[in-house]
Amino acid sequence: MTFQFTEDQLSIQEMVRDYAEKEIRSRADEIDKTGRFPKENMDGLRELGVLQLTIPEEYGGTGVDDEITKALAVMEVAKCCASTAEILDVHYLSTDIIMRKGTFEQKALYLPQAAEGKLGGFALTEPGAGSDAGGLKTKAERDGDSYILNGTKCFISNLGPEEGNHFVVVAVTEPGIGTKGTTAFLVDRSMPGVSCGKTEDKMGIRGAAVSELVLEDVRVPSSAILGKLGEGFKIAMMGLDGGRIGIASQACGVAFGAIAEAVKYSGERVQFGKPISANQGLQWYLADMAVRAEAAWLLTLKAAALRQQGLPCTTAMAKWYASEAACYCCDLALQIHGGYGYMKDYPIERMYRDARILRIYEGTSEVQKMVVARAVMKG
Repeated sequence: MTFQFTEDQLSIQEMVRDYAEKEIRSRADEIDKTGRFPKENMDGLRELGVLQLTIPEEYGGTGVDDEITKALAVMEVAKCCASTAEILDVHYLSTDIIMRKGTFEQKALYLPQAAEGKLGGFALTEPGAGSDAGGLKTKAERDGDSYILNGTKCFISNLGPEEGNHFVVVAVTEPGIGTKGTTAFLVDRSMPGVSCGKTEDKMGIRGAAVSELVLEDVRVPSSAILGKLGEGFKIAMMGLDGGRIGIASQACGVAFGAIAEAVKYSGERVQFGKPISANQGLQWYLADMAVRAEAAWLLTLKAAALRQQGLPCTTAMAKWYASEAACYCCDLALQIHGGYGYMKDYPIERMYRDARILRIYEGTSEVQKMVVARAVMKG
């Protein structure tokens, strides 16, 4: 399988790369130190048409319905700032679910808002239900032509004191039958009873808002149901399937960014009268990093290409390998920096922390291995 990028794909990639290098990179360290939301980055991406990349033109979007373009855009942003890439990717995930499963009325309401820069999120995880989606406690009880939602979702990206506009919320509508009794709802931040709980103080991706979503007697109309009653788990898995490509894209960007930092530092750092890049041991480090990053890139683009065509693909393989590769590359890049890599004076310290979440969110590496193994055994 080969990748011959179209002129449009290359043009958008170059545009995003140029903006990320000139604008996003310069703010990455300050955003990490303060933990503030990178509003100017998101505003810039919106002005370029990147935030609304996959939204049809009739809803105010760019109308680029292409998984590969989306992956390339996330990669370029992640090279410079993982926090911004995470925000962009989750917004894409939310929009993708609405595009695929939303009614005409739901699309007409939320897609224009998403195109304007109002961020969407995906609320599945709960304090007692992470990998086990069958353990959800958030309930949606029928009341006439409405549903009353109660529960708490945790680790919800694109949700902060001021961030987050609408969310795909998976709740239990028929207790006792596991995942078949769950339904997906579109919940607006402005609805009475919706609030932002604890905002997490994270190790990495500190500029990406992650908080609890608290639902207290939230009344939503039955028209807020995404898809059909009882399809919540199915819709969640569909969303995560695309989301894995997004995480893999983030990971590729972080890996390539780490390699660039390692090459730069090893060429500048002089020991014993020569740059440390002249040492074969460090050259082998760079070779190992390059091969893993390239393999991750290929797996990610293959998954994106297959999903675009509607063909079966194990996106878990791309997510698992790319996230592991990103952590590997950041670890070796930090090692190449030596003691300076452990200090906040160099970007690799931030990148090392940012990379660690990639092996956890949207399904841990262990869960991805389970998914891959099942696919292999099915043949």
